Amino acid sequence: MTEIRNVAADASRLRLRVLAVGLVVFLAFCLIVARLVFLQVVRHEDLAAQAESNRTAVVPIVPNRGLILDRNGVVLATNYSAYTLEITPSKIADLEATIDELSQVVPIQPRDRRRFKRLREESKNFESLPIRTKLTDEEVARFSAQRFRFPGVEIKARLFRNYPYGELASHVIGYIGRINTKEKEAIDDTEDAANYRGTDYIGKLGVEQSYEDQLHGQTGFEMIETSAGGRATRKLSSKPATPGETIMLSIDIRLQKLVEELYGDRRGALVAIDPQTGEVLAFVSKPTFDPNLFVDGIDQESWQMLNESVDKPLLNRALRGTYPPGSTYKPFMALGALETGTRSPKTLINDPGFYMFGGHRFGSPENERGGIMDMHRAIMESSNVYFYSLANEMGAERIHDFMEPLGFGQITGIDINGEVRGVLPNQAWKRGYFKRAEQQKWFAGETISLGIGQGYNSFTMLQLAQATATLVGGGIKRTPHLVLATQDPVTHTRTPIEIEQPTNLGYKPENIEVIRQALIGVTQGGTSTKVFAGATYSSGGKTGTAQAVSLGQKEKYVASRMEERQRDHALYTAFAPADKPQIAIAAIVENVGFGAASAAPIARRVFDYWINHTYPSPEDIAATQLGQTAAPTGKSRPASEFDILRPNAPTPAASAASAPATASAPVNANAPRGR
Repeated sequence: MTEIRNVAADASRLRLRVLAVGLVVFLAFCLIVARLVFLQVVRHEDLAAQAESNRTAVVPIVPNRGLILDRNGVVLATNYSAYTLEITPSKIADLEATIDELSQVVPIQPRDRRRFKRLREESKNFESLPIRTKLTDEEVARFSAQRFRFPGVEIKARLFRNYPYGELASHVIGYIGRINTKEKEAIDDTEDAANYRGTDYIGKLGVEQSYEDQLHGQTGFEMIETSAGGRATRKLSSKPATPGETIMLSIDIRLQKLVEELYGDRRGALVAIDPQTGEVLAFVSKPTFDPNLFVDGIDQESWQMLNESVDKPLLNRALRGTYPPGSTYKPFMALGALETGTRSPKTLINDPGFYMFGGHRFGSPENERGGIMDMHRAIMESSNVYFYSLANEMGAERIHDFMEPLGFGQITGIDINGEVRGVLPNQAWKRGYFKRAEQQKWFAGETISLGIGQGYNSFTMLQLAQATATLVGGGIKRTPHLVLATQDPVTHTRTPIEIEQPTNLGYKPENIEVIRQALIGVTQGGTSTKVFAGATYSSGGKTGTAQAVSLGQKEKYVASRMEERQRDHALYTAFAPADKPQIAIAAIVENVGFGAASAAPIARRVFDYWINHTYPSPEDIAATQLGQTAAPTGKSRPASEFDILRPNAPTPAASAASAPATASAPVNANAPRGR
């Protein structure tokens, strides 16, 4: 059968099909062109940047951390380079198996595993974390030969912090530690986030923490061309890192060493200040700790030992330990009496050995001579009765208002973090401190003990040292500071630290002179006469004894019957030379009793070193550590003839290369002690 086809219709359908296909092709071409325009024109910069980033990698260059020096240029904190074995967890399928295999090549201790586990919990999975630090050259060589077996594991050279004198001045210098999650988040929220790329450590305490910005430096970078496998092929450009600034402290590390040695195994604190400048010359808290333990992560055993010790070596007693000032408070009470017109220097008070108020007997030490007291004799012989009655006459509010500008119970503004305020009591403080209404009322009898530095009074040695420096400095209050200047590592230009302008408290010179002469009398015929016998310079001071526990009215203090930590604290404040003071001191030795027996001898030897440049004999140091000295014994040695410092070597077994050297709660007690 013959099929009849409509040629015209077929041709028409063909044309339609061709047209449709052509239209589709045209639209597709248009889409391609549009996409090309979008990619090549609209997103050109973005895609070019992505391509460049795929081709290159920006590697941060971590700067050398700045050095820390004492006032004489002795290096107290430096850096060294050592190898670390690091793992990137995200690149490893079976982490535990990999670590087990690694331990066959490089020794990995259980503490290394625990530290790695802790770091992994604190870090992101893609970060490189150290499983071993401070590898020897032999360990590096062994791993390098087996590196092909461990993808995601590599050897890196990192800078480590070293504190060459170990425990010496650790509370001042502080330490660095690995950046934790909280610190990382805080950094990311600041403008310094880019500057901390590649940085794993940050200052945690002391000057290392408070001067972190200056010590860290500026991070540099290298732009590296990489292959498809991620390996570096060539360096395209770089910006070198700028090392951190050198921090120059005001402390004399040799003086610091002497004081810490004189304390021995005893607990306490001492702060020495230059009254003319506010520079802190010594800042001692005993016991101390080794900051090197924290650099690459402290192990559990060491942390437990430090944290659970009854002696609290991590507590900065000079900055955070608060104590009743005892009789060291009396000169300031006397100055308050003069400035407020409460008493004159010649006002006479009979001291029968006790003071009666409201039917309560406030006692005095049994060895106190008593008799008729004027202000000079009351300070020199430390009469409790004189100051009991003075406190009653002044009242708690007037005492508070006079002591507050001196810095008692206030933040001094020293340039390290963590300072506590202490307690300078008055009615407003008591209402805010206690919760129950019956406890918030101020009773007149509570004022009496304030006069001898007991009761609710609770201050730091830093506050007491600042007040002493202000008193002997003519009423000029200066902010204590531990840092003198920073030094640029490149230009070596020194920049002094900006210090607040001193404040003139407006005391009458004649009133200050009355107190100064009385304090000189303490060393020449008073409670610390034996300690300063034979001194080639004149000095002033005040002994003090502060209660560690409360006693009942009828209870007698007998040291031999008390537990060691319940015994009185020994305090001493002093200055020298008397005519133009170069140094002012506040010192406390915990739980050792009378201030003249334990604290004053330390002050005497500090003055001998600072003024006469002499160092006590070994037998004298040993006896002072036991509280068995007054004036120095044996032959003193010129400090310039020998080096008392013994730096510790860096802790790694071997290094890749050396880096450029670039307390107590307030006690409310009617104390019979206070001398």
